[in-house]
Amino acid sequence: MPEFTLRVNRNEKRVNVSPETPLLWVLRDTLELTGTKFGCGAGLCGACTVHVEGSAVRSCSTPVSQAAGKNITTIEGLSANGLHVLQQAWIAEEVPQCGYCQTGQIMAAAALLAKTPDPTDEQITQAMNGNLCRCGTYERIRKAIHRAAGNGGAR
Repeated sequence: MPEFTLRVNRNEKRVNVSPETPLLWVLRDTLELTGTKFGCGAGLCGACTVHVEGSAVRSCSTPVSQAAGKNITTIEGLSANGLHVLQQAWIAEEVPQCGYCQTGQIMAAAALLAKTPDPTDEQITQAMNGNLCRCGTYERIRKAIHRAAGNGGAR
């Protein structure tokens, strides 16, 4: 098996896996970073969302070979000092019900706020499109994103 160097959560990791192994399984099984969840396995639900070079990507459909040498951030590395502002907003707005999709939701929202610090409702809808929540907490997700952005309410 070839060796790949991954920069995950500001740490360099070497892994020996097949080039087509989904990044999700390298993160969860090889590196034991289990915050990233398996949802559909086809990149359709967003539960597996991580950042690669700051962009939200579906780790279940991204081969490890495409992520090698790039900066990867998982939910575990979103904040170096405790809870990220989005995680705090998620708690304040009581977003999770079952919670399964929430890491992917937060990672998608973090990528949005990094590029658009004060998003409109339409920008939130566009950025979050494809991140599915079986519990239907979309309005609370939107409120939490606005709270994290510092504007507290819908625009």
